[in-house]
Amino acid sequence: MNNQTRYAIPTIILHWLVALLIVAAFILGSIMTDMRISPTKLQYYSYHKWLGVTVLGLVALRLISRLLTQAPAYPAHMSALQKKVANGTHVFLYVLMFAVPLSGYVYTCAAGYPVVYLGLIELPSIIAPAPELKHTLKEIHELLSNLMLVTVLLHIAAAVKHQVIDKDGLMRRMMPGKSNP
Repeated sequence: MNNQTRYAIPTIILHWLVALLIVAAFILGSIMTDMRISPTKLQYYSYHKWLGVTVLGLVALRLISRLLTQAPAYPAHMSALQKKVANGTHVFLYVLMFAVPLSGYVYTCAAGYPVVYLGLIELPSIIAPAPELKHTLKEIHELLSNLMLVTVLLHIAAAVKHQVIDKDGLMRRMMPGKSNP
């Protein structure tokens, strides 16, 4: 039986850092798409791409960290179905955390624009410019982003439910700081 009550510190740090970057990327993506073409809009696109590349790298580290460390046990009162839903949601979030930035990267390459990380490192184009795919790839990126938004909101709602209704301390597993037994 797993007596561990919290995730490993690297996993906690990566969780919250990735969460903040995803929120920032989503907000920036929402703002920039509604703007008229301008130097500011182009700069926002660069920032959005940088956030996506950073998220992709950190999620890879997070996945490695998560695979190398054991997760704390769920509260004893959780049913087998609840545990399966929680595990399935986590797996789906990991898939989306890879799929969203990768879909944006493919869309950018198809549109014929470079991704120059932090304005310094030009990343290789993974597909040749394909204007005929641009619209479809943009829609895929937006769909995946919205699917991630909904899934993240469900994840947050479940955490709040455990904190406010169940009062089972489940949120302490991923909170920074010292653990309270």
